[in-house]
Amino acid sequence: MNTQNFNGDKKAPMKSLLAKCERKFIESSITKFPPWIQGYHLTLMTIPLSIGLIAFGYLASNNLNWLWLSSLMLFLQWFTDSFDGALGRHRDTGIPKWGFYMDHFLDFVFMSSVFLGYSFLFDGLNKTLIFFMVPAFGCLMVSSFLAFGATGEFKITYLRTGPTEVRASFIILNILITILDTGFLEKTLIYIFIIFFTALCVVIYRTQKYIWKIDMQSKR
Repeated sequence: MNTQNFNGDKKAPMKSLLAKCERKFIESSITKFPPWIQGYHLTLMTIPLSIGLIAFGYLASNNLNWLWLSSLMLFLQWFTDSFDGALGRHRDTGIPKWGFYMDHFLDFVFMSSVFLGYSFLFDGLNKTLIFFMVPAFGCLMVSSFLAFGATGEFKITYLRTGPTEVRASFIILNILITILDTGFLEKTLIYIFIIFFTALCVVIYRTQKYIWKIDMQSKR
């Protein structure tokens, strides 16, 4: 059995727009959880929340007001994802390797559920673009995990943006769709996809350049 030191539960400093506010909120609230709630309970909550996203996305195809509940799923997943590891560290009851595996696996499941829910709202090219966002976001996650394997540094914020900002963006998008209908997004989705794909290329370029530099320093 592998007993070597594991650092997957120690993320690089969060450098995003909401990171400081989020950290203060977590630190001030971590003591308020009842003792029967454990970190792994919060991690596994992503499963029903993902199902909820898909269900409410499907229902929203007939009534956009269901997106309010999709936004609630996004908020609850932010909450549980923010506190699952923090609660284990605070109580010294964490299971870091299981948490690393399940937390990030379920993050991918949840992210895929976000786009699956949106796919019910569109047809044609826009539906195709929605589905292509799943591997695009997946590439970003895979890059983060491979960089962790190569450098020992686990980084989840890029270009001043992290998971919290992404969830907040989806909630804002839901509000706009509910108020304005899907027409405005149908006209802009291709540009959103191009911007995200460009940002993905920038992140991967910077990451490989950093790892290359580490290799060259080792050779010296």
